[in-house]
Amino acid sequence: MRYMLLLLIIIPALEIGLLVLSGQAIGLIPTVLLIISTGILGAYLAKKQGIETIRKAQRDMQYGQLPGDAIMDGLCILVGGVVLLTPGFITDAIGFLLLLPATRKMFKPFIYRLFKRWINNGNVIIYR
Repeated sequence: MRYMLLLLIIIPALEIGLLVLSGQAIGLIPTVLLIISTGILGAYLAKKQGIETIRKAQRDMQYGQLPGDAIMDGLCILVGGVVLLTPGFITDAIGFLLLLPATRKMFKPFIYRLFKRWINNGNVIIYR
């Protein structure tokens, strides 16, 4: 929880600083258009990747396999899409990294370890 609080303070401060610098460097209108365009592109990518992930999960279940990898992809796509809708360049970079399949693979081991730690600590309970 300490890290989350720290992120909630540091990330917005950095975002504001970058937006001000961007406004000074390229102007107000281009900065606003850049923020809007990344939001639109992010929504498009999230929809496209989300549909592809749903199809992958359906294929896995058709063959009697658990769609664990597809669920992790879906989680990354959801978080990436939401983060892309928040204005700012840092959050946009994180969102695009979570949406693109090649870079999403870098985050999945971290997320697996995080869930495993939560389960081992009793923060997440699995009912069978």
